[in-house]
Amino acid sequence: MNARVTLPASVQIAFVVFTLVLSVSFCSQLTVLVRLNDGQITEELLEADSEKDIITVEFKQADGTLITFLSDFKRRVKIFRALVLGEPEKGQSQYQALCFISHLDHGELIPSEAMARLRQKNPHVVRSAEERRGVEQFTMNVVLNMSGSWHLSTHIRNVCRDARDLVYTRQQDVQHWLDKGVEGSIFEVFPKSLNASVLQSCSSTTDPWQPCACSYRLNLEWFPCQLKYCRGQGPNPYKCGIKSCSKGYCFDFYTRHKQLCLWDEDAWFT
Repeated sequence: MNARVTLPASVQIAFVVFTLVLSVSFCSQLTVLVRLNDGQITEELLEADSEKDIITVEFKQADGTLITFLSDFKRRVKIFRALVLGEPEKGQSQYQALCFISHLDHGELIPSEAMARLRQKNPHVVRSAEERRGVEQFTMNVVLNMSGSWHLSTHIRNVCRDARDLVYTRQQDVQHWLDKGVEGSIFEVFPKSLNASVLQSCSSTTDPWQPCACSYRLNLEWFPCQLKYCRGQGPNPYKCGIKSCSKGYCFDFYTRHKQLCLWDEDAWFT
């Protein structure tokens, strides 16, 4: 991470630190210094494209894992991708990609048009979220066929191309999309010979080649979740900034052998 200039102590940041400005550009990038849950600081890159109607949040965790979160507002789909560094001494490749797809609810983030107009007054200040939204649990019991992923979102193939057959979603989201007319053949429930709900957890499985239930946890420590409104001289309030939130996500999913879930083993013993 590049060295950052420290602001003088006299600089006050009690005022709104992010403002919305008019812009003719459809795209924007914003780099924010964010304090992670373990106290370390990372650079978070936020990109907005109001023409495509997407927002992307990307950052590295302390262990080197690259986290990408893409919100597709046109198709109401959110995509989580984790590029987890491998452990060669345990027979793993350079990195392992995981992708989790879910329905995007209204109000989870600010609109992409508002994000594209966001500017930061103090780029050297380390940010912490104003609101912590807790942890959401996901049981990812369906695999998405990448060849037909465009039925859900055209961005899935690009974001999840390294995950291959490790692209997961959940049955309640599948039902939502089926009700919207999405082609059902792109979804595949776990092998009928295996009951994912009673699989032994990977953290307690001794055989590295045994199928098991894996868990992966990630935190979005800072993202723009709501717009702020201020009152001026006129009768109507105007958009004058954003509220920031953090949120945790825990994904439970089937994996064909424990060797693909070694981080779960590490978590078990800590």
